[in-house]
Amino acid sequence: MICGSAGEKTAKCSEEAGSEVLDSISLLLCQDGYLTGLHAQEARYRRYELGRQPANTKLSSNKTVRRVRVRGGNVKWRALRLDTGNYSWGSEAVTRKTRILDVVYNASNNELVRTQTLVKSAIVQVDAAPFKAWYLQHYGVELGKKKKSASATKKETTEGQEGEPTAEVKKSSHVLRKLEKRQQDRKLDSHIEDQFGTGRLLAAISSRPGQCGRADGYILEGKELEFYMKKIQKKKGKGAGAA
Repeated sequence: MICGSAGEKTAKCSEEAGSEVLDSISLLLCQDGYLTGLHAQEARYRRYELGRQPANTKLSSNKTVRRVRVRGGNVKWRALRLDTGNYSWGSEAVTRKTRILDVVYNASNNELVRTQTLVKSAIVQVDAAPFKAWYLQHYGVELGKKKKSASATKKETTEGQEGEPTAEVKKSSHVLRKLEKRQQDRKLDSHIEDQFGTGRLLAAISSRPGQCGRADGYILEGKELEFYMKKIQKKKGKGAGAA
């Protein structure tokens, strides 16, 4: 483009130069794969870009898991209803299959708590019975046993004398020595001990029920347990205040 030197042609030349710059930019964008303006209408959806409905796995005793064929011939397992999972007790290095009793907290949305939806990172209450039985076998200590008063203990002793004698499980000296040795290193968080009294343990789901068809997780301990206990207590306080 050749521009004249006269002053009246300056504005016209600047407009033409600007249009040429815009044309060159749009050409570069098209070459790099960025579709803008009218070019966007030429784009078509591909099957591999397909999105599916969320699983919204519900807490229910009627277990339902669907098989989904995905890209590459791979398979996903879409859990629609679950009520059990494998939960790990990290400090004791033990894992047990247990029932999920309730969904109590979800950081992303309170609606998922109201609808009892199982998703990754949801805080749930699980049945403490399998872990309680393991603890009794491993350490010889029964958790969650309520402390009885002197009068109640005396009453039970009297009833035991009048009725049939209580049967005690006999243990060999080898087993007793083994339990005694384990007692030396035994440590139990006071918060977890209180939860064993209620029969429910707070746990977090670490798997993705809508992708793998399982609701596995771990028992909350230490600072993480204290954090979520405060959150749940604060939520209960707000609910009581609103009522």
